[in-house]
Amino acid sequence: MQSFDYYIPTKILFGPGKLNQLATEKLPGKKALIVISNGTSMRKYGYLERVQALLAEQGVESVVYDKILPNPIVEHVMEGAAVAKDNQCDFVIGLGGGSSIDTAKSIAIMAVNPGHYWDYIHGGSGKGQPVANGALPIAAITTTAGTGTEADPWTVITNKDEKIGFGDLSCTFPVLSVVDPELMVSVPPQLTAYQGFDAFFHAAEGYIANIATPVSDIYALESIRLLNEYLPRAVKDGSDMEARGYVALANTLSGMVESTSSCTSEHSLEHALSAFHHNLTHGAGLIMLSKAYFGHFATKVPDRVSTMAKVMGHDDFIEALGALQEQCGVADLKMSDFGVKEDELEAIAKNARETMGFLFTLDPVALTEDDALAILRASYR
Repeated sequence: MQSFDYYIPTKILFGPGKLNQLATEKLPGKKALIVISNGTSMRKYGYLERVQALLAEQGVESVVYDKILPNPIVEHVMEGAAVAKDNQCDFVIGLGGGSSIDTAKSIAIMAVNPGHYWDYIHGGSGKGQPVANGALPIAAITTTAGTGTEADPWTVITNKDEKIGFGDLSCTFPVLSVVDPELMVSVPPQLTAYQGFDAFFHAAEGYIANIATPVSDIYALESIRLLNEYLPRAVKDGSDMEARGYVALANTLSGMVESTSSCTSEHSLEHALSAFHHNLTHGAGLIMLSKAYFGHFATKVPDRVSTMAKVMGHDDFIEALGALQEQCGVADLKMSDFGVKEDELEAIAKNARETMGFLFTLDPVALTEDDALAILRASYR
C-alpha cells in the first residue's frame, strides 16, 4: 500500500452566492489589505465594493493595493508589504485571479519578515532562506477558474528574467477561500480558455508526476473530466452557470492536486517563456507546449497518459487534447505571435532548469536538456 501525507487546511466556501457568506464567516483579522490587479474589472463589476461592504458588516476595515500585473512582479510584492505594514493590516485578501491571490500570499510573507522577497526563494538567484516569521493570514476570493491557488500554498512571482514558484506549507495556504462561480461570468471567452487549460495542466501534470498519490489521482482525473466536458461550454457562453460552476470545481480540484502531488517540468518551461515575454499569458504558453510535452511522455508512462485519454472519452490523449483546444478556440496559438523568437529557445530551456529545476525532478522519467529543447522546438510556430 502506497504511503502519503495529506494536508489541505484551507476552509473553502464553494458555490453560487457564497461571497455573501463573508458577512457572517469568521475572519482572521480586523483590518485587511485587499490585493487586486491593475485592471478595471474588480471595480467595474462591483466585486471590490461588495467585498468591502461585506467586511464592514463585521466591523473589518480594509485597504486596497491595486497594482498587480498578469505576470506579478517582485517590486509589487515589496510595495504591497510596505502598504500592509504602514496601515497595520493583520490579514491579506487576494481578490481576483491567480496573479492577485499569488501576490497576496507573497505580500503576507513580506509583511512580517525582513529583507527582500528573493531572499526566501529557492532557485535562480534566490538565497533560499527560511521564512522564520511565517506570514499574515491569507484569504482568497477567486473570480477566475485557472490556477487553483485558492486550494494550495503556492505563489509564482517574476524578478526580471526569473519566474519562480514558492510557498511554505506552514503559512501560505489560505485560511479561507471563496469560490463563487457568479463572480466568473464576466471573464471573456479567450481568458476563460487560457485559465481553464492552466487548471487542466495542473491536473494532468500532477497525474503523471512521480509523487502522485491515490488522493491526487482522484482529484486530477475528475478535474480533467470536468474540464473536457464543461470548459467548451463556458468559453462559448460565459453566462452558462452550470458550466461555470463545474469549471470552477475542476479548478479547485486542480489546486488540491497541487497540494497533494505537483506540477512537472511543463510549468518550468512555460515560466521561462513568460519570464522572457511578460505579455505571454501563462495558460496560452502551456497550451502551446502541451502536445509536444505530453507526446514525449506518452511513450514513457503510457498507462497514465491512456487513463487521462479515457476520462476524456478518447483512446489517444494527444488527439483528445487537440480536440479540446479546437473546441475552445485556442488550437492555433503561435509563440511567434507573442514575440518569442526561435533563437531564444536554447536560453529559455536553460532558464527553466536554472530557475525551477526542482520540477524536473518530479517528471515521471528524467527529461534531459536535449529533450526539453526538442519540446520547445517542436512547439514553436
